Amino acid sequence: MRILLKIVKWVLGLTVLAIAGVALWLYVAPPALIRVASGYSAKIVCSNVFLAARDPDNVLRIDVQAPGHWLLGYMKVDVNRNEKTVTAALLGIFGKGVAVARDGLGCTSAPDGDVARVKAVTVVPAPAIAARDALWPEGNRVEPSQSPDLMAILNDATLTGQGMRAVVVVQNGRVIAERYANGFSADTPLLGWSMTKTVTAAIIGTLVKDGKLAIDGKAALFEPWKADRRANISLADLMAMSSGLEFNEDYGDVTDVTRMLYLEPDMAGFAASKPLTGEVGKVWSYSSGTTAMLSRIWQAALGDSTMALTWPRTALFAPIGMSSAVLETDEQGTFVGSSYLYATARDWARFGQFLLQDGAWNGTQILPAGFVTWMREEVPASRGEYGRGQLWLHGSDSGAAPGTDPDAGFDLPDDAFWMLGHDGQSVAIVPSKKLVVVRLGLTPSKLAYRAQGLLEALTKALE
Repeated sequence: MRILLKIVKWVLGLTVLAIAGVALWLYVAPPALIRVASGYSAKIVCSNVFLAARDPDNVLRIDVQAPGHWLLGYMKVDVNRNEKTVTAALLGIFGKGVAVARDGLGCTSAPDGDVARVKAVTVVPAPAIAARDALWPEGNRVEPSQSPDLMAILNDATLTGQGMRAVVVVQNGRVIAERYANGFSADTPLLGWSMTKTVTAAIIGTLVKDGKLAIDGKAALFEPWKADRRANISLADLMAMSSGLEFNEDYGDVTDVTRMLYLEPDMAGFAASKPLTGEVGKVWSYSSGTTAMLSRIWQAALGDSTMALTWPRTALFAPIGMSSAVLETDEQGTFVGSSYLYATARDWARFGQFLLQDGAWNGTQILPAGFVTWMREEVPASRGEYGRGQLWLHGSDSGAAPGTDPDAGFDLPDDAFWMLGHDGQSVAIVPSKKLVVVRLGLTPSKLAYRAQGLLEALTKALE
């Protein structure tokens, strides 16, 4: 009996030591997956609290934990409204991640915990713009159509999709219909995820128009590239996702894209360090790292970091009335042009209308004439998927069979093109119908939702 008790004590003692050892390991050197999860949790909660004025517990539960990796279910967050920071950690202890809110720049991840460095990057907030009592897009007043067909479409959950948060329909330059989910409104800024890439392309267009950038320019876009074949990569190659650089865009684990967004203080530098794995200009590979590099390039072209931080607002957002738009940066002050633009659904619609008008607004050509037409030109290596200017030539491929046309089975106008983002974000632009359709929400790809059905129903109802 005594021997048995001794064995039990030894087993218990070893178990306690093992648990303590694991806890110490997780605290001192947490695995990358835990750090990605905590960084993601802190960033999403931070932006939704400080930009969209949402409840942090709801954001953690609904936006982060419900649709995400199982590990996210064990994340705890702490919001410090005085310091404007959000910290997240596994069980509130392990792998701490932090995000910092700054006026005019939204929230920024600090993967190395250097909050002071993040706060050192500042911008003068834009002055508040008094709401104009004018019809959208000049003001924010809308006169929705009374068409029962339109109402039926926007009330059809199979067309708007599970997790829909906002739908805005624009025809002939006016909002004719819109719907918002409970808890969301026309004033709620919503994340566009990869739709931000198309906005980055437009920002580059403003610098092309000003003669500060040349699309076909090479000249070793990054200093380390001068020493190898990466010196052959042009701005056009990056715009077309045809650089040939290695980059793993898979989500759900620790890959290049999740490492870049949540573990790297210098996102563009991380992406630019990748080697060539394909022939420059001859391959197509979708890469958020590519757009991070594009952001660094256009900011550097201005030659003034302060001017660069205000450029999206002064050169694009303010001229077209996107007063809610906030483009967020990384810790280095480089805009996360691949992923992090928040704007109301009506402001996303303004941008779609801007593209429909070939980059002109109120008679002023903000982008070079024909630039949007160039953006829509097919990248040959993409086999009909992608345009030269960071946009899609078809709708979402969620649920589509691999290797098939995602638009197959839908009767869509031939000239439709798309901005698409993670978790079901989309803006469809149809010049021939003078139509823009914005659909925003939280709809993971596993739900196989495709906004093509919504666009098809709307185009038929509006004939």
